Amino acid sequence: MAPKVYKPAAQVNLGPDSDEFYISPNVKAPRVAGLLVKIFVWILEMPIIGPIVVYILKKDNLINKLVQDAEIPEPPLFTATHSWEDIPEQNVSLAKPDLSPAERVREAIECLPASLEATLTDAPSSSLNRWTIRDFSRAYTSGETTPIQVAKRFLAAVKECSSPGLNMAFFISHNPEDIMRQAEESTLRYQRGTPLSAMDGILVAVKDEIDCLPYPTTGGTRWLGRARACAADAACVAQLRACGAVLAGKTNMHELGAGTSGINPHYGSTRNPYNAGRVSGGSSSGSAAVVCTGLCPVALGVDGGGSVRMPAALCGVVGFKPTAGRLSNAGVLPLNWTVGMPGILAGTVEDAAVAYSAIVDQSQPSCLRPELNLPLLKSSLSINNIKLAKYAKWFNDSAEDIRSCCDKALHVLHAQYGWETLDVTIPEIEEMRLAHYVTIGSECTASLAKYLDKLKRSEIGWDVRVALSVYGSFSSRAYLNSQRLRNRQMYFHKEIFKAADVIVSPMTGVTAYALQDDALNSGELDYINGAALVRYSIAGNFLGLPAITVMVGYDKAGLPIGLQFIGRPWSEATLLHIAFAMQEACKKHYKKPAVFYDLLKK
Repeated sequence: MAPKVYKPAAQVNLGPDSDEFYISPNVKAPRVAGLLVKIFVWILEMPIIGPIVVYILKKDNLINKLVQDAEIPEPPLFTATHSWEDIPEQNVSLAKPDLSPAERVREAIECLPASLEATLTDAPSSSLNRWTIRDFSRAYTSGETTPIQVAKRFLAAVKECSSPGLNMAFFISHNPEDIMRQAEESTLRYQRGTPLSAMDGILVAVKDEIDCLPYPTTGGTRWLGRARACAADAACVAQLRACGAVLAGKTNMHELGAGTSGINPHYGSTRNPYNAGRVSGGSSSGSAAVVCTGLCPVALGVDGGGSVRMPAALCGVVGFKPTAGRLSNAGVLPLNWTVGMPGILAGTVEDAAVAYSAIVDQSQPSCLRPELNLPLLKSSLSINNIKLAKYAKWFNDSAEDIRSCCDKALHVLHAQYGWETLDVTIPEIEEMRLAHYVTIGSECTASLAKYLDKLKRSEIGWDVRVALSVYGSFSSRAYLNSQRLRNRQMYFHKEIFKAADVIVSPMTGVTAYALQDDALNSGELDYINGAALVRYSIAGNFLGLPAITVMVGYDKAGLPIGLQFIGRPWSEATLLHIAFAMQEACKKHYKKPAVFYDLLKK
């Protein structure tokens, strides 16, 4: 199979009439789990046979042809960082410099639309009616309830979810005494009339890839919490704590973030609240699920390859990944440093905006710090003249229900706001996916090398051992060529953004698929569903672009469908505006998950 020879990026036609050939992922690997995955691991770890099998896998899945052995004229681009550009954005409030996290939250709250005062007698109807950060804050301020009462309901709900009857596996660790201590301190502040911010007393869950005292950070493993001490809160956690948030524990995740299903043989497989027989998505599986069930209005995740946005879409919540560099990576496991960063999972776009304002990184010198625009969602007029770039072949490479639902959503945006959809070509989508896979795998093995060299293989999950075997096989040439492809894609996307405000796509190619019993103890290798889940995620990570997903409907089985908007660097306010408009157009059709808790209801 001859290696691909790429022509210079500037010669590639990005218009709808482009002759660029779209390659739909042709994954050649059967689903295996249980005994079969163990046998496969033993084969891969054999000294001579293993490397041969890995070579065949890479060859059959086009990594050698499209990446490793390809001839690419562009120089490598090793990071996805962007210099600050003052992009004109509509209906925004420029946050004052040097504000504290609590002060930024106050400004974000002032940007939200007016809403009816929520009371505890306003029980949610059969349709989905999520309590927001403002609802909790108002209830605390009025004395209708307290952070202590909500924390007690939360702990009772977590206990119920963890019972053998449900076994939802949302958390790896949570400390009731620490949670109650935080809630008591918050309640006292409200009683004194001195809450730190609207987030005071708000329950926020944290993915177990982010440092948060008093917990170890396991990364979903049995061993990393022992090997790497957690000495302080991550920067984003410290900012939330400064706002008075109640840190509710460490959520479950796919081991080392090396999978898309959320199946974890060590801590249990996080189940989808819409259907407990389906996966929740990964790797920020627990964070998506706790928001979906109403246990927390906001949770933190980490997004290295769609790991916030994918589970958000599968669980029907908002998943928001800002521009690379907008949030601090300090205190986040450095598993993939050029593609991964913290992200936000929230029940509503408004709550995503508030949490975002709290955790924006303002630690750089003011001369280097990007300006922070907050979206004026309270504006009676939405932003106008928005142009949505759509690559039809890529957009349509999804399940029929997803394709139909997302197309309908675009028609709604056009009908309600007059926004236009532009047909474009985004070249080399599959090449970008493979280059990202080489990059994230190479960085993962490099980051973990000092631990893996001393570790017993039996401490690692079977499916992750397969991933590490493949990751460790990538050559320096494959990595360098991946960065050349990053450079090409950066050029393509910048050209598209000259004509369009955002790129629009489904968030995933499939909805939540079945969680099968044979995978619970061994994990599973399901690269076909995995490729479908990551199909639309890669640009956000590989190119460091901001991206957000919002639920726009359900498939025939009642499982959520997410629509994604990818923006220019530093255009988070515009993305939040667009996602909010989409949410408002769709929310009357939202339905409660099968597993749902109302923490404000007496």
